Order: sequence, then structure tokens, then C-alpha cells
Amino acid sequence: MKTVLTLFLILFYGSIQAETSKALDTLYANETYNVALFFPKPIRQGITGAENFAFTFNRDQQQNLGLLQASPGTLTNLLVICNDGSIYSYILKYRKELSKLTYFLSAESSIGNEHYQTEVSEQQKNQNITSDSLINKIDSTDYQSTCITILNSQEHIRKKKKSKYGIKLELQNIVFRDHQLYFKFQLSNTSTLDYDLNFLKLYVQTKQRGKKKSMQSVLKKPIYSHQIPTKITGGAKASFVVAYDKFSMAKDKRLLIDLNEANGERHIDLKVNSRVINFPN
Repeated sequence: MKTVLTLFLILFYGSIQAETSKALDTLYANETYNVALFFPKPIRQGITGAENFAFTFNRDQQQNLGLLQASPGTLTNLLVICNDGSIYSYILKYRKELSKLTYFLSAESSIGNEHYQTEVSEQQKNQNITSDSLINKIDSTDYQSTCITILNSQEHIRKKKKSKYGIKLELQNIVFRDHQLYFKFQLSNTSTLDYDLNFLKLYVQTKQRGKKKSMQSVLKKPIYSHQIPTKITGGAKASFVVAYDKFSMAKDKRLLIDLNEANGERHIDLKVNSRVINFPN
């Protein structure tokens, strides 16, 4: 069942340009040693397909290092997504005696990238519907009017913000209107280097119970965005609104807002607890 779930996650992250003819490499682990896996880019998400394997990494401050341990049990696989969207998949096997404790994994071993986009059909072009890092910009007067109102409003929640590398991401307001949740953000650049926005994504995360804990993440796909910038020049800031279909969260869940820089590594993860989402304006 776990293996099926992991394969589903690969499909869920979609748009993967995979080398289907390439056999997956096998990694070995046991309960005695930490097997170190060094990836080319910092790890954003990792999950194993069976409970007898545990893959741990720094979730608060993304790093290239992940640690693998195992107890005797079934054969399974490991799926890892790095902060540039690159995807890695390996077969996992338990082995009592290990001949290798450290793996330096190359970018060439990636099976694809979650940001890979197929060509837009002529019909989509004629409908003026474009895809920009999973944010669908729909020509809707109602959405646009609501977004403009929210941008101009002084109403706000208790602000949630995070600053790193001279870049500040701030969640200023959440508004519930007509079965949609509107998120108002402000992105500031106090550095002297331009910030090119690759994508802004929202994930609902559920913490798994048990001795070897992991974090399950589900991507929330936006239905509309208004004035989302592609570049923030040094010393500048921009406010924008992104709309989603209404959702709520249980106490054991949290929202992860993932801001990713194009052609750079100034990535920011902003965590928001469920109460903020469940009590919008």
C-alpha cells in the first residue's frame, strides 16, 4: 500500500520528464548505521514507501544532506524532491552488512523535474489561458475585482513573515469570498541583487505519527493570481493576491508557503498554522 502511495505521489507532482528506460539505482541501509545521501541541491521533500525505512533531513533549514536508516522488512523505494524541482527515485533494500555509508548523488541521476512544462496547445493559446509555475491566470472580472479590493484594503491578519538573504515574504491577509480563499502577500527585496520569482506554492502538510516520523505534503493549486511579480529589483517591494478554492485544516496540519527563486538559491519557506487558515477575514 505504501509503495502504491509513493508511486501516486510521483504522478501527482506531474509534468515529469522521466527517463523511463533507465533502471533505478539501489541504496542499502540497516538499523546500525546512518547512511548519508548528499544531493546536488537542498532537499525540500523526501518520503519512503515502507515504514521499515526512515529518511530524515533538515526541514527548517534546507540542506543537501539526508540520512537513511532501515530495519528488516519489505523492499521499497525512496522519492526525493529538491528545492529546484529536481526529482530523484531509488530502490531501497535492507542489508545487515553495509559496504558503503556515503553516497554523493549527481544531478544526472535525477529522473526529471516537477516544473517541466509541455507545449501549450493552439486551443489553449486561443483561450488566452497560460500556465506560470502552476498559477493559472484566468481572465475573470469577478476575481480581478475582488483582488483589487483586497489589495487596497487596510484589513489584515496578524502578519506572518519570514526574511532571509535580504528577501522578505509576508502573508498580510486571508479573505474568504464566494467559496474562495484569497491570500494577500507582500514580497520585499532589501538586497542590491534583483530577485527573479520562479514560483510561489502552497502545501498542506500532515505530520505522520509513529517512531519514525515524516511529513506528507499536498499541493494546493491556485485558481487565479493578481499582479504576481516576475522580478523584484533591489530595494523594491510588491503586493499581490493569489486565490484558491476554499479549504480548511485540522490541528495536526499546517500550511507551507514555498517561495522559489529562478536561477538562484534564495528560497524561503513560510509556515502557517491551521488556525490562521480556519479564521480568515
